[in-house]
Amino acid sequence: MALKTLYTTTMTATGGRTGQVTAPDGSLTLDLASPKELGGPGGATNPEQLFAAGYAACFHSALSLVAKHAKADPTDSSVTGTVSLGANAQGGYGLAVTLTIDLPKVERETALALVEKAHTVCPYSNATRGNIEVELIVK
Repeated sequence: MALKTLYTTTMTATGGRTGQVTAPDGSLTLDLASPKELGGPGGATNPEQLFAAGYAACFHSALSLVAKHAKADPTDSSVTGTVSLGANAQGGYGLAVTLTIDLPKVERETALALVEKAHTVCPYSNATRGNIEVELIVK
């Protein structure tokens, strides 16, 4: 499948989980630290938090787009991304994601349909589909 590129960005990581990520344009620099649960010092962001933030924001944009097309009201809506890191059966590591979606101004059946449609539109959902477990929870 050919991708018609609409936007490209770059981030540079140094030092791994106890390093730093930096955007070349200077718009973002973050220190990284492994969480205490993984034996690290904590006190700074980590790659799983960044992935959770990116996925939640991207999914919310997709949800807002499909809600607009369906003439549904996404006012006061939110998406909370939860990323879990764990050991896999092959001796490596894997991720699982839970997205909790709140559409307070939309009837439940409509909200469920909008979330399913957003899951087909969202680039993060399309990138992860079949690669990691993604659970969608509609409040």
